[in-house]
Amino acid sequence: MSKDFSYGDDYTYLPATSVNSGAWIEVLPDIYCLTIQIVNICFVKNHKSNHFVLIDAGMPKSADKIIEMTEEHFGKNSRPEAIILTHGHFDHVGALVDLVKHWDVPVYAHKLELPFLTGKKSYPKPDPGVEGGLVAKASAMFPNEPVNLGSSVVELPADGSVPEMPDWRWVHTPGHSPGHISLYRDTDRVLVAGDAFITVKQDSLYKVMVQDREVHGPPRYFTTDWEAAKKSVQTLATLNPAIAVTGHGEPMYEEELTEGLEELVNTFDQTAIPDFGRYVDREQDQ
Repeated sequence: MSKDFSYGDDYTYLPATSVNSGAWIEVLPDIYCLTIQIVNICFVKNHKSNHFVLIDAGMPKSADKIIEMTEEHFGKNSRPEAIILTHGHFDHVGALVDLVKHWDVPVYAHKLELPFLTGKKSYPKPDPGVEGGLVAKASAMFPNEPVNLGSSVVELPADGSVPEMPDWRWVHTPGHSPGHISLYRDTDRVLVAGDAFITVKQDSLYKVMVQDREVHGPPRYFTTDWEAAKKSVQTLATLNPAIAVTGHGEPMYEEELTEGLEELVNTFDQTAIPDFGRYVDREQDQ
């Protein structure tokens, strides 16, 4: 495995945080959520082998914390069998290069995300002018250049299966990014949604800090295809998940989740899509 990996030149520590930073939540006996500043990563265990995988890779400069928490909960020198990415935005791959170097494990992502994970292409720039709060306004300072994992990042199987995660399947949920995926287990209706929808109003600094729990559409400042984002939320709602772990905000369960998702589907145009912004205007002009 090549060690010639790199972050984008703009990757740097960001001081953004929330009251849940560092919190380790047991969602189910085999699923754990760890909040890294303002973003969640997940650990999913295999009942049969006791091996585990990591979903997403946190904020820039957070590798030491992720390794520390991994060893605290799974044992010294433990490592995941693989890292699965919902997508490649900076807050989901911020520690990825360091983790892959330390653990020497493969990374899996949707084929449409691979250019952003192999140094070939940057995402469209975040939109600080989009309708939203202070986090949206600060998004111009967020890292946006691609990481480069070379051949260590592998395309997810086309059949929807997830390596090292039996009983799970991946669902293509684009809009927030072209190759965004969510992960679903039919047996108990558990959903790892990434940023397809989230459970905190991510563009509001106050709500990010206090983690006020409510279902919202994807973060506005990074979402570039609102039509696709709406269809993705509709797709996930049809799965009728009983539990959802999202990229931002606290895990949500049963009735609260069902009602929140239903409300989001029914009001998406009014509550999720911003009234103005670079990517909204572009769609309206087409």
